[in-house]
Amino acid sequence: MNIDLPVPGPDEIAHSDALAALIRNEIAARGPIAFARYMELCLYAPGLGYYSAGKTKFGAAGDFVTAPELGDLFARSIAQTLAPALRELGDEADFLELGGGSGRFAVAVVRELAAQDALPRRYLLLEPGADLRERQRTLVAEALPPELAARVEWIDRPPESAWRGIAFANEVLDALPTTRFAMRGSEVTEEHVALAAGAFVREDRPADTLVTGAVRHVERYLDAPFADGYRSEILPQLPYWIPAVIGTLERGVALFVDYGYPRSEFYLPERRDGTLVCHYRHRAHADPLHRPGLQDITAFVDFTAVAEAGTDAGFELVGYAPQGQFLLASGLPALLEETAAADEVERMRRIGEAKRLTLPGEMGERFQVIAFARGVTDVPAGLRAFDLSRRL
Repeated sequence: MNIDLPVPGPDEIAHSDALAALIRNEIAARGPIAFARYMELCLYAPGLGYYSAGKTKFGAAGDFVTAPELGDLFARSIAQTLAPALRELGDEADFLELGGGSGRFAVAVVRELAAQDALPRRYLLLEPGADLRERQRTLVAEALPPELAARVEWIDRPPESAWRGIAFANEVLDALPTTRFAMRGSEVTEEHVALAAGAFVREDRPADTLVTGAVRHVERYLDAPFADGYRSEILPQLPYWIPAVIGTLERGVALFVDYGYPRSEFYLPERRDGTLVCHYRHRAHADPLHRPGLQDITAFVDFTAVAEAGTDAGFELVGYAPQGQFLLASGLPALLEETAAADEVERMRRIGEAKRLTLPGEMGERFQVIAFARGVTDVPAGLRAFDLSRRL
């Protein structure tokens, strides 16, 4: 596949070559590996994966921009809509962020929750990447006063004992290693990565029982079989992943933000090659075999699957809404009004930030918000106001 992307530097090439060698060695030892395993190595191999190494990922100097990198409007709106639940849960409530990115979201949320008199006992960051964790530590120490920074802690795994509070994840679900399936006649196959003359190639092999069962479940939901040749993504691990990360949340709210669709839109007939996308230096393309370790690899989210996994884990589905509508009902307009006294440059910057977060052609409709609750009554008002869970 010929793609027009910026040429990496010598250090980047050496880094990618080292990860490629590790992947080749695994294929040589085990045979072709499932695409989900390949994606896992590309993103999370210790010291070499995209999220495990030291390359800048977020913002203008990275490969893509997330909502928290635009400014503080996104984080402050989230904090405001979750503050009532934190106050209801009391002094023992924690705030757990899955995958903290650069740390800017955490800093803005802690500041806003302090202003809202809704500080959690602890702000927990579950960040598997050692490099990102150190960047987060540095930013927290520099940007927060000591009494607030002291509430921020890093953990290696989700809480194992019962807890109360908030679980939040922005652009985490799309980075879960995804299974790629394809239909050959009426049979389900799974995409693998193999070697041909030393180069990575993709090939289809008969799917195992877990993948086949997940695909058949989607077909039953859609009340139609997938056509011959149809290829897409699926997360058969999601019914196990959701309980693993929020299952011990005894009382509280779990809120996920990501790009995706309801299942009926995710698996449209015309979307017959799936939703996989790669990002390198703000360029999007569709070749996940290109320069492993240097690019992000993601897939859009089937939010119906998320809703199924959350309710099966014993949570109430609070609501589902496009990000734009959710933020507009979660305090964003009032935050914009605060800029009235700012200079012209700052006012225009924040207006531009709000537009990117909310307009349909930007993040407003491409990104979706879904929340679950257990044992609380003060749930995010923005989801109640624009709930579209009937589409799931």
